[in-house]
Amino acid sequence: MASNKLVIVESPTKAKTIGSFLGKNFTVKSSFGHVRDLPKGKMGVDTEHGFIPTYVIPTKSRKIVTELKKAAAKADEVYFATDEDREGEAISWHLAELLDQDPAKLKRITFHEITKEAIAHAIEHPRSLDLRLVDAQQARRILDRLVGYELSPLLWKKVARGLSAGRVQSVAVRLIVEREREIQAFKPQEYWTIEALFSKKNKVVFPAKLIAKDGSTLDKFACPDKASTDAVLAALKDASAAVKSVERKEAHRAPAAPFTTSTLQQEANRRLNFSAKQTMMFAQQLYEHGFITYMRTDSVNLAEKFLSEARAWITGSLGEKYANAGGPRRFKGKQKGAQEAHEAIRPTEAANEPQALAAKLDLDQLKLYDLIWRRAIASQMSEAVLNQTSATIAAKGSDAVYDFRANGMTIGFDGYYRIYPTDAKETILPDLAPEEPVSFEKLEGVQHMTEPPARFSDASLVKALEEYGIGRPSTYAPTITTIIERNYVERIENRRLKPTEIAFVVNDLLVEHFPEVVDYNFTAKMEGELDEIAEGEKKMGPVLEGFWTPFKKNLDAKMKEISKSVSEKPTDIKCEKCGKPMVEKMGRFGKFLACSGFPECKNAKPLPGSEEDMKTDEKCPTCGAPMMVKRGRFGPFLSCSRYPDCKTIKKIEKKIGVMCPECGKGELVERRSIKTRRAFYSCNRYPDCKFAVWSKPTGEKCPKCSSLLVLGKEGSVVCSNKECDFKKEGTVVPA
Repeated sequence: MASNKLVIVESPTKAKTIGSFLGKNFTVKSSFGHVRDLPKGKMGVDTEHGFIPTYVIPTKSRKIVTELKKAAAKADEVYFATDEDREGEAISWHLAELLDQDPAKLKRITFHEITKEAIAHAIEHPRSLDLRLVDAQQARRILDRLVGYELSPLLWKKVARGLSAGRVQSVAVRLIVEREREIQAFKPQEYWTIEALFSKKNKVVFPAKLIAKDGSTLDKFACPDKASTDAVLAALKDASAAVKSVERKEAHRAPAAPFTTSTLQQEANRRLNFSAKQTMMFAQQLYEHGFITYMRTDSVNLAEKFLSEARAWITGSLGEKYANAGGPRRFKGKQKGAQEAHEAIRPTEAANEPQALAAKLDLDQLKLYDLIWRRAIASQMSEAVLNQTSATIAAKGSDAVYDFRANGMTIGFDGYYRIYPTDAKETILPDLAPEEPVSFEKLEGVQHMTEPPARFSDASLVKALEEYGIGRPSTYAPTITTIIERNYVERIENRRLKPTEIAFVVNDLLVEHFPEVVDYNFTAKMEGELDEIAEGEKKMGPVLEGFWTPFKKNLDAKMKEISKSVSEKPTDIKCEKCGKPMVEKMGRFGKFLACSGFPECKNAKPLPGSEEDMKTDEKCPTCGAPMMVKRGRFGPFLSCSRYPDCKTIKKIEKKIGVMCPECGKGELVERRSIKTRRAFYSCNRYPDCKFAVWSKPTGEKCPKCSSLLVLGKEGSVVCSNKECDFKKEGTVVPA
């Protein structure tokens, strides 16, 4: 008689994929994620008796748990096939507890890819639960609960209701707030560069930049203003020039390691404009369908099977010269205590070219798969070989000898660039020889201004968190999502992360009164201790006790010490309802006025002169009353001034003062895409006119093709027509 075997996974998609590999003796069911958690509305952790957690089954999971219990009761064997990381181990442990499984008979199976071979191997080699991983996950969950449930009420009482604090989220907010303060304190500094176009007798023209005067290298600020620039241009007005030296060398560029969670999030953000959350969502889908290996990993290792498959594909599709000459290329990870999966993110089969999967994946999934496939294959390819040429041109001016530098680069052998292109562009210099005379075709000064540090993107924030050792692969995307959802951070133009007003207030309070919670080194140390629990080097109880005792003592003292003045300021304005003074308060979405007689008097209104207090010339389409600017979770909007009698609301058009170049009637406005929240600019006559561009228009037309000019990178202005190469950088002053 055939046995009945039950396999439990977390997601229905994963269940379907695994079910297609197993025989009819197997039933594969999904737990739909976690089936137990700490209760909502109370701590759920006994801090007096060893930090014992109390778990409950969420309402949404009760029906699922009942079904799993019935299935387990009928099964001869139960396999727990959740992900092989702390979170997956904890889900299996919770399931085993709920299904009353005998630990001695429990069958835990793990795999890094969902393929028929991997699943068959896992079924044949089950293991017991790793309680060290379970304890590490429980310790993280309990730590986050202790901080969130103890610190958040203090923020409610001292700052504003609805606020929250978190062990990792508050550190991420601190990074963003401190970067914003650097930007606010930044003072731009002017500097100029001297740029020339030289030509040989055959009129071949090549560019060069001034680098030295009388043999002394000039620094960035050698020409700090127009006057000093004009002086150099005047000295070079009738200068003769000749080639001083030419240097040629061959440079080799090796491919990067295959993706880890962090590098995948960073590269997907840069190349595909995906947020960390989107990247992990699409990667999860690719993993569950069996197309890539597990996507939460610190490792850069590649399986021997994939190494041989990749080499076979490279030699068969591109030729032997494109395969790494030294055999398989192996990489060493930089992360101490990498604790998630044991392999990098890669395609499950090297031969699964992206175009072959186009019919099975949606566009975003395909883009991410293409990126993962190319990175993994490229890691096993030959180095790219670059031919670099550097020529120094000496020009005899009226007061000194000025050296200009011309650089050229050509790709001698594309190597891994064939699969994984970079931004490297070929610049061809003519054949030059020492003492060969050249002529000035053009000489000009170009004005520049120093730029403040850039606001964090998802990519740069993930990189910073990783460098500080804050969080782990599974926490980067949820952390960014959390601080945005809780209104500490907003996405602005170019998807950069900017702190809100409330973020400054909360961050400053935490830095002053709870420095250990938002200290980068302390938070990284806690992550290290969680790793040590996972490795069996430390026990959960002492680690939690070491954090809780000083934290709780400080919290109790600060609850009495911190005054409400942190978020309240008295005003001379009288409450029109009760006559008491109004106070300026801080709410989740900014400052407002509230009656000092609260809670007896609940009168509240916008600050005088604030945008939320402004009546507009626009009339309510429902009742004809003036519309007012209000602010909500997603920013300002128009609301009827007769609210709550009339509840009409409208979006505010962010006009940029540029007429639509397509219809000539509408005006371009800033909008945000529903899916990615990325800013774009389109005609306000949509859907009658569907003109739209991603970059902000300047209002000028391209001198080459008459298309709209838009802002490019680093302050440049470029043509919106992708087929046009027009680009303008800075202010040009002719010689």
